[in-house]
Amino acid sequence: MASRMAAPQPFDAAQDLADAPRRPGVAQRPKDAATLILVRGQGSGAAVLMGRRAPGHVFMGAKWVFPGGRIDRSDFTAASATDLADDAAIRLNRELPPHRARALALAAVRETFEETGLMLARPAAPRAVAGPWRDFRAAGALPDLEALSYVARAITPPGRVRRFDARFFMADADRLLNPDAAAVSRELDEIAWLTLVEARGQDLPAITRYILDEVAERLDSPRRPLPLVRMVRGRHVVEHRE
Repeated sequence: MASRMAAPQPFDAAQDLADAPRRPGVAQRPKDAATLILVRGQGSGAAVLMGRRAPGHVFMGAKWVFPGGRIDRSDFTAASATDLADDAAIRLNRELPPHRARALALAAVRETFEETGLMLARPAAPRAVAGPWRDFRAAGALPDLEALSYVARAITPPGRVRRFDARFFMADADRLLNPDAAAVSRELDEIAWLTLVEARGQDLPAITRYILDEVAERLDSPRRPLPLVRMVRGRHVVEHRE
């Protein structure tokens, strides 16, 4: 069924969507990236996993964010225990070829493991592989892509030192293979499960605050239209697609 786009709506943000220094006159193509929002619990007591980035980072330094990062070449060939659920696959495939959609989902799982030590995975025989998936596979796990819902997309505006075309995925923390294994990484100074109220009280990038509100709405209405946040003719807008 063809997707339906609503008219663009203003993105009301006190800060730039990118929360990063500008680089005027430099045209950068956004790089594909993926973010994973892990949710523990239900209703008003639900908590999300967030981390505070180290102050020295050029991009979103000292901000609280969800785990995530750029797609890696290894994500195109990494094995998984399950495939994307039909709803997530259909939504992603409207925007991307299936092999790239799957790679982005794998990137979200891998980056979360690298930044927090948590594995959205199922048990598997340990295997020696080279590259970024080495530690994940050595721990005896394969990514559980079926656990992912595709919930939002945001594109960093032009003229920033970093530009990303980021897809946001969401998953229930009950699907974690190792729910008590969270560990601080080189990129994150602190990791915590925060209730939605607690999370809103942190120093958040504008886009993270928007996505946090989207998560709260989605807990009540899982099949909400998918938002795309981007800049159109010099202003931030949100377009919704069924």
